[in-house]
Amino acid sequence: MSLHRRPTLPGVQRLACALALTAAAASAIGVTVAPAQAEPTSRQDVKAQIDQIYDEAEQASEKYNAAQELQRRLQAETSALQDQIASGQEELNRLRQDLSVVAAAQYRSGGIDPGIRLMLDSDPAGYLARARSLDQATERQNETLRQVLDRQGRLDQRRAEATGKLAELDRVRQALADSKDEIRQRLLKAQKLLNGLGTAERARMADDDAREAEQRVTRGTDRLDLGTLPPSSDRAAVALAAAISKIGSPYVYGSTGPRAFDCSGLMYWSWRQAGVTLPRTSQAQASAGRRISLAEARPGDLVIFYRDMHHVGMYAGGGVVVHAPYPGAPVRYESVNAMPVTGVVRV
Repeated sequence: MSLHRRPTLPGVQRLACALALTAAAASAIGVTVAPAQAEPTSRQDVKAQIDQIYDEAEQASEKYNAAQELQRRLQAETSALQDQIASGQEELNRLRQDLSVVAAAQYRSGGIDPGIRLMLDSDPAGYLARARSLDQATERQNETLRQVLDRQGRLDQRRAEATGKLAELDRVRQALADSKDEIRQRLLKAQKLLNGLGTAERARMADDDAREAEQRVTRGTDRLDLGTLPPSSDRAAVALAAAISKIGSPYVYGSTGPRAFDCSGLMYWSWRQAGVTLPRTSQAQASAGRRISLAEARPGDLVIFYRDMHHVGMYAGGGVVVHAPYPGAPVRYESVNAMPVTGVVRV
């Protein structure tokens, strides 16, 4: 098996997974799959197409996770902005009321020249003090009013920006939904290709999968050697123990546990058990710590896979990662060389 090839499910399990996924997809979009209608093709072509489908589905899932995370941030920001605007509006209303009182006082005293009023006033010192206080209060209120108006203008602008971002996010999510529909259609095509294979071809495909499985680390621990290298920190040790505790849990798009996970969801949940909140997606997790080389990797480090960084696992030691691979393949150990490594991150 090429070290840079997406791992596949062994034997009949892989075929059953593909069939189940396709049947579910067909049911979801109301399509009835006609058996054995596709043109004949080789088992290698079928396997390559299924592998490509998994990759595309995971890429779409990570993009969808990022969109959901952005939506949550924008909604929180918009809510905070609206609270600030409401508070600023209340302050502005109070200032306007205070200014109306000042304006009325100025109007009542404005009919007499200030110099004459000073001469006629029975308490010139008191008059001067009141005049200075009135001028100072007016200036303070005018300055405060300018500040509040300026702040409200900025808040209104930010709210408009947030509203625009939410509208854009809706468009992005719709595009992602369309992309997932396209992937479902690809699953239907894969189903037809599988139906087009004869019994002998299916058997040979199962044998191919079995040989590939022998070249990879299995999800069991009977033949597993993780080495003696200690985790990079106490928190990394907790995160790794959490990830290992979920071996056997199913892969589900968009899930962050505790019963099911996608690839970045497993990392997110595991590090949360260590008191660390990672970003939600594998692309963002690639910037969640200090970049190191694969040769420096220690248990608990994040291993980022593929050029577009759409997959992530946790280094467990001995050249092995624990990760959530793809639908039908539960959380398990896997050789770090089973996929192309883009980077290693120490949190």
